[in-house]
Amino acid sequence: MRKVCFIVFLITLQINAQRILPERERARVVDEILADRFNNLLPQLMDRTGIDMWILISREYNEDPVLRTMLPATWLNARRRTIILFYRDKARNTIEKLAVARYNFGENIISAWNKEKEPNQWKRLMQLIEERNPNKIGLNYSKHFNIADGLDKTDYDEFMSYLPKKFEKRVTSAQPLATGWIETRTEREMVIFNQLVDITHDIIAEAFSEKVITPGITTTTDVEWWMRDKVTQLGLETWFHPSVDVQRTSEELEGHLYSFSDRPGKMVILPGDLLHCDFGITYLRLNTDCQELAYVLKPEEKAPPKFLSDAFAEGNRVQDIFTNNFVEGATGNQILLKSLEEAKAEGLRPSIYTHPLGSYGHSSGTTLGMWDAQGGVPVNGDYPLHINTVYAIELNTTVNIPEWKRDIRIMFEEAGFFGKDGFRYVNGRQTKLLTIPRVKDHQGN
Repeated sequence: MRKVCFIVFLITLQINAQRILPERERARVVDEILADRFNNLLPQLMDRTGIDMWILISREYNEDPVLRTMLPATWLNARRRTIILFYRDKARNTIEKLAVARYNFGENIISAWNKEKEPNQWKRLMQLIEERNPNKIGLNYSKHFNIADGLDKTDYDEFMSYLPKKFEKRVTSAQPLATGWIETRTEREMVIFNQLVDITHDIIAEAFSEKVITPGITTTTDVEWWMRDKVTQLGLETWFHPSVDVQRTSEELEGHLYSFSDRPGKMVILPGDLLHCDFGITYLRLNTDCQELAYVLKPEEKAPPKFLSDAFAEGNRVQDIFTNNFVEGATGNQILLKSLEEAKAEGLRPSIYTHPLGSYGHSSGTTLGMWDAQGGVPVNGDYPLHINTVYAIELNTTVNIPEWKRDIRIMFEEAGFFGKDGFRYVNGRQTKLLTIPRVKDHQGN
């Protein structure tokens, strides 16, 4: 018996090893992806936005969020003052990647500063600008897009104080370029993203099972911390603390904040409960964000009640209406309002609050509603939808349940990819309730 258990243990280790890379292999993959993004994606984005010189400036432990996504795999932070310069010569179809630093910025960005020849880092940067004479210099400042606003005031003031007068009018916000860099996914990244979402789904499926939950004993808080521990055991990270909440016949429908900050700290999970979780992980510099639902079977039940399955189907219908409206160039607000109108015309009670997903969990790009802004989101909601972007398709629909004498909320969140062929889910979506416990066909429940 011990030998059998040991063999099973080894097989489990092999499966995990195949799915989740050790740190050294992760570093190799990260640097390969960065090289592809710098050499192939970045020139396209610079041409699209008309910015032929992009300058990023950061200091150690105060990194620009965009620059953080460009760090070599073995750099966990910027060093001293880090200055990176990208110059795109469209006529020659070249892109220069230079670091105004004492050493190379990994293998992709080459040092262009010899301190012995020019002791002043700012003056060396100005020499590089003068030599290339760019038409438009992009800096990372933005009033509305937080991730594109990484240049601090001290470095901006220093930069402008050294910049020759003739270039001052050529300085512009790099927000469209910075957002494009953050939101756009490459072909290889999407292969990895599929695996990442699959891992997320597997963790939720295990959390919402009899392996973790014993009705009458296990609390929602227990499940949340189990998920955190599971992520740690796999050598991964989570970018937010998981949440698990309960809807049941004896509870009133709470406001949206209930799932985040107002829910009871410890609710014992009971038969007949409708469970909901919000959970995401980080791996290979990508992030997931997923919400799924499960039902705790009562004795003699072999499936969720029909009224809950029907409510679940209404949530899937809202997803379909929403994602069918994804069109390149349409703004987040246009897609939001059209989807809400169509869903309400079918008698549904939807709420849509979808956000970009990828380099960050709440990433930069097209915002398609917020839970407290169902009439549209100023500025960020007016940003157009681009291809090769990923979104957390986050929404809910409210359904009246006569059997419970109350309304319930069916809440979903799944990673979705929008590409040249339209919309697809990165790794599928939940189409039926998970059950706790799983039904054993040879025994019933």
